[in-house]
Amino acid sequence: MTNEPPYLAIAAELRRRIRSGELSPGDRVPSTRAVTREWGVAMATATKALGVLRQEGLVRPEPGVGTVVVARTDRGAGRDTGPGAGPDTEPLTRQRLVDAALELADAEGLNALTMRRVATALGVSTMTLYRHVPGKAELVRLMADAACGEVPLGPVPPEWRGGLEQGARWLRGVYARHRWMAHAMASFTRPVATRNAMAYLEWVLQSLRGTPLTHTEKLHAHLLIFAYVQGLSMAADLEEQARQDTGISDGEWMEQNEPRFDAIQAGGSYPELNSVTSGGEFGLDLDALFEFGLQRTLDGIASMIDETSG
Repeated sequence: MTNEPPYLAIAAELRRRIRSGELSPGDRVPSTRAVTREWGVAMATATKALGVLRQEGLVRPEPGVGTVVVARTDRGAGRDTGPGAGPDTEPLTRQRLVDAALELADAEGLNALTMRRVATALGVSTMTLYRHVPGKAELVRLMADAACGEVPLGPVPPEWRGGLEQGARWLRGVYARHRWMAHAMASFTRPVATRNAMAYLEWVLQSLRGTPLTHTEKLHAHLLIFAYVQGLSMAADLEEQARQDTGISDGEWMEQNEPRFDAIQAGGSYPELNSVTSGGEFGLDLDALFEFGLQRTLDGIASMIDETSG
């Protein structure tokens, strides 16, 4: 029986799967959560195992997908040749640090982001990172600021409703590109202070400038839309994480669980539910739900503006 650390044994098994062809180039390797379930280890052990493969150049994080197998032609001499991977002669800067952290969080989520893992991706010691940021909290703040600064909001529309629509869709776009952002920006009483996030707030308030709403009402309108977009974005992130963890699509999951729902529905008294779901016409689509909820929210703000104007 071997005495090697568990994370090395896990890395060895995943390495075998890659070299045998069980995992082909571009295939997603088990996530840290999947590794913890399969081997019964802690999340830190799973993270170390995937870190070993990353250092060897066998895998790399792919934004919006997860950690994937690297093609043989892309593998360097014992290290990943992807962006920000492995030691090189380029000096470490705060921007390179933020870019590497963004890549990791986009691929594996905010929980997978640690100073050690970012250091591994950059090919430097963990202590080197602290010359540029005091810790993870500040790194996440810089990441959030960078994410909010990627796409400009553009000019403020002349009509308040068009402005709030545009702002809501812009914010949803930020969360769609960086799903972890919905969690990073979750606190209302302890908001993340960044220049670009504050610029978004200023933009929204300018959209409401010509309305008769009070200062408090304008801020509440902003926070209401912010909370709505954030809530759906967090739901979308949970859906994507479930797809990555289980390896099955939403349709496949529903097909597997539909008999249970049918049994509960048939065994109880749910006349209204039966009436709206009969015929199988309804299919939940988050994009359609977003538009429906956004318009109803704006209708409510419009009603308040009309009452104030009167």
